[in-house]
Amino acid sequence: MGGTVEAICAGTVEEFTVAGTEPPRTARTAIRKSPVEGAVRITTTGVEGDEIGNPDSHGGPVKTVYAYATEDRAFWERQLGRDLPPGSFGENLAVTGIDVTGAKPGERWRVGEALLEVTTIRTPCYKLAWALDRPKIEREFQRAARPGAYLTVIEEGDVEAGDEVRVVRTREDHEITMGLLAHAFHNDRRLRDEVLEDVDLLPPAVADHVTSMLRG
Repeated sequence: MGGTVEAICAGTVEEFTVAGTEPPRTARTAIRKSPVEGAVRITTTGVEGDEIGNPDSHGGPVKTVYAYATEDRAFWERQLGRDLPPGSFGENLAVTGIDVTGAKPGERWRVGEALLEVTTIRTPCYKLAWALDRPKIEREFQRAARPGAYLTVIEEGDVEAGDEVRVVRTREDHEITMGLLAHAFHNDRRLRDEVLEDVDLLPPAVADHVTSMLRG
């Protein structure tokens, strides 16, 4: 099982005015990312050169690197009727040929030299609407249940466009996928008990995160 890195992306923190706020309110984000040329180091703190606008929601040991599938980005190109370059959804890794929605917490990917482990889903906020200039797209994103996948870094290494992505460890002991988590969290509360029944099979930090997310 494997695919390819289409692009590795990084961004810088920007400040913007939140739509519909009176008096006007500003927020900080680094959601708008762009492909980086050449090899980039992925460390245990993330992609070198990539900034984080809100450390409370992004980064850290569970949300170190964000991957989004080229195939899912193509879905949104059709939905929005325009081209969306790699990095449009805030992803660090744009990957082709990998079923990101079907990825399970605890499975591991060899990406270039780096070894990454799947953790949890992206839960977008109004900053995605700003980045894509599409009001309320965060709710469209939630309903579509194409959440991408956060990953933690097991082994640091250099990664560049064209590198192979290989699933080197699967998780056959549970059926919790990124798609199931997205549906359970955003769309169908009845699925939450199904996830929570097997949550102890997930890596401990991920189990804690998912439990808090679904019971919060």
